[in-house]
Amino acid sequence: MNMNNPAQKILIVTAVAAERDAVLRGLGNTDTFEVIFAGVGPAAAASGTARTLAGGSYKLVISAGIGGGFAGVAEIESLVIANRIIAADLGSETRDGFLSVDELGFGSSVISSPAEQVRQLTAALQAAGLPAVTGPILTVSTTTGTRESAEVLLSRVPGAAAEGMEGFGAAQAAADAGLPALEIRAISNRVGPRDRDAWKIPQALQKLEAACSILTEVFT
Repeated sequence: MNMNNPAQKILIVTAVAAERDAVLRGLGNTDTFEVIFAGVGPAAAASGTARTLAGGSYKLVISAGIGGGFAGVAEIESLVIANRIIAADLGSETRDGFLSVDELGFGSSVISSPAEQVRQLTAALQAAGLPAVTGPILTVSTTTGTRESAEVLLSRVPGAAAEGMEGFGAAQAAADAGLPALEIRAISNRVGPRDRDAWKIPQALQKLEAACSILTEVFT
């Protein structure tokens, strides 16, 4: 795959229209990117991504949206760029605890993002004055709503930075097509006890828009 081929586009996959619209505002007028909203959850993200990839020529897939941040790593209104995209609840419960599909021998729950592109994007965001960190982003089918559940996730993936619902699905579809994948999350809330009054969704969407305005500098 040639990342410099201008005939190939970068596909950005969001979950909902509000995220898509924020991404489009940030990108402005450019032919380099195609932006879709595929629906909520890993299955919808995988299906929508695969369907779109089958109809065009692409060089990179980016899962983008808002999400939860783990306290002390990714604060509200910050940005996280995934170095690893992890299906955190893909596996089996046992009497001795959770076993991932990796431990069960049924595949992999981890997709690594291309290190140089992660470094370049994170550095560009920071240079633009945006609060950006790099770390594992967890994909879950049920968002975390208690402190205990957050602690369980951190025990599975120490150093986890953020939580979303679509990243692994989009990344798996990209991997199946032989393409690299990135994930960007703008943090609207903390992972843990569900407190909607503390969520900052409009502010997170603004940060997502700002981050996407930098994408054209990095990838064009």
